[in-house]
Amino acid sequence: MVWNISPIIGTLGPLTLRWYGLLFGLGFILAAGIMNKIFIREKQNAEALDSLVGFMVLGTIVGARLGHTLIYEPEVYLADPIRILYVWEGGLASHGGALGALLAAWWWNRKHGEGRTYLQFLDLICVPTALVTSFIRLANFFNSEIIGRPTDSFLGVIFSRVDQLPRHPAMLYECFVYLANYFFLTNLLNAHKNRRPGYLFGMFLTVLFVARFLIEFVKEVQVQAENGMMLDYGQLLSIPFIGLGIFLIVRANRNPEVELPVSAHVTPKPQASSGSGKKRKR
Repeated sequence: MVWNISPIIGTLGPLTLRWYGLLFGLGFILAAGIMNKIFIREKQNAEALDSLVGFMVLGTIVGARLGHTLIYEPEVYLADPIRILYVWEGGLASHGGALGALLAAWWWNRKHGEGRTYLQFLDLICVPTALVTSFIRLANFFNSEIIGRPTDSFLGVIFSRVDQLPRHPAMLYECFVYLANYFFLTNLLNAHKNRRPGYLFGMFLTVLFVARFLIEFVKEVQVQAENGMMLDYGQLLSIPFIGLGIFLIVRANRNPEVELPVSAHVTPKPQASSGSGKKRKR
């Protein structure tokens, strides 16, 4: 397969439309709709979800940008800090984005939790978040970035904007695994009404970052500093997330199931009347 798609869709006046921005935004829009359905079904307050999307987008972008500039190329950006704001130049680190999203989620639940713990909240939002991660990796494919090492297998893709070598489409490997993770977590969410806090989120972290760790072996190095390293930055940064995920799964299995508190903003459905109010059959 030869891939030679421009990352730019077109221009609209002074605006430049890019595939990355389109897919990034589409992922969050779909996630917002899914989150709304989950909150309604779980008797949580869905009225404040609009602000959650804004918090999560901002936290993800800021965290991802700072993660890239401070971990992968600190010498470049610390020499010219204003370039940290130039997000259109590229350079977003998923580990930093994860930390930024977690902080944004903590802040939002602190204001709108209504008795729901942070872990219970993470168990809810990790399901649509898994879908967002899949869309982001698809966006990387349209940008011809995060490419894999050369390969002679049938999976090879020639990224013409990079070179003429068939390479592992590493970003698509991640995209498919993250999409499978979304369906896996959806099934877990639907299967248990009462849950052990942290179990779903632990599964989310473990599957996502184990996949990230393994797929890194077929990726090209992201920065020159990774040359000669046994494990690259992406793998080293994935280890703490994997450890946290396993810890949460083990911890959840040792604790009793806890029912989500019903939001005060949810009006209970009226119960069907019984007794003398019923009409007799003739």
